[in-house]
Amino acid sequence: MLSDTLAKGLGRYAIGEKLRALRLRKKMGLVELSRHSGLSAAMLSKVERGRLFPTLPTLLRIALVFSVGLEYFFSDDPKRRVLAIVRKSDRKRFPERPDGRDISFEFESLDFSAVERKLNAYYAEFRPLPPGKARPHHHAGVEFLSVLRGTLQMLIGSEEHVLESGDSIYFDSSVPHSYRRLSQKGCGAIVITTT
Repeated sequence: MLSDTLAKGLGRYAIGEKLRALRLRKKMGLVELSRHSGLSAAMLSKVERGRLFPTLPTLLRIALVFSVGLEYFFSDDPKRRVLAIVRKSDRKRFPERPDGRDISFEFESLDFSAVERKLNAYYAEFRPLPPGKARPHHHAGVEFLSVLRGTLQMLIGSEEHVLESGDSIYFDSSVPHSYRRLSQKGCGAIVITTT
C-alpha cells in the first residue's frame, strides 16, 4: 500500500488519464490492449482509474504498444507541445526490404524522433526496375505521396498511374500498391502514411 505522500506525488502525473487518452485515440478497448501488452484488462482498468500505479516494466510494456517513451507518462505539463526536429544529417536510409532484391525504393524517416506520431512521414528515393519487377505491398490506413522530382509509375490494385514532379496522390493503402521509377534521372517523393 502506497503512503498518501507517494500516492499524491504519483497522482500529479495522471498516468491513468494519459493511458486512457492513448487507448481511446487508437480506438482500442481494454481487452485489446490486454492482448497487445500481455497485461490483464482488470489491472489496466485499475491503472486508468488511478487505483493502481504500475511498475516501470509494466508501464514500459504499455508504452511500447503505443510507440511512446516512458517520458510521455511522467511529464507533468498537461499542455506540453508536440515538437520534434529531425536533421538531415541524422536521417538513415533503409531499403524497402532487408533482402535487397528487386528493391523499388529506399526510404528515410522524417519524423522518427517524434514521440506521439499520428502519421509517419518519409522521404523515398525510387530505383529503376524492369516492368513487372516491382513487388506490391499493402498496410493499414491511407497514404499520401507527393513527387518532388522525376517520373513515378504507381500500380494501385489493377490501376496504373503515372505521376510527374509536382503531382500528388492520396489512396487507401490497404489496397496492394507498388512503385516504379520511369525517369532516367532520380525520382524522389515525400510519403505520408497513417494507420
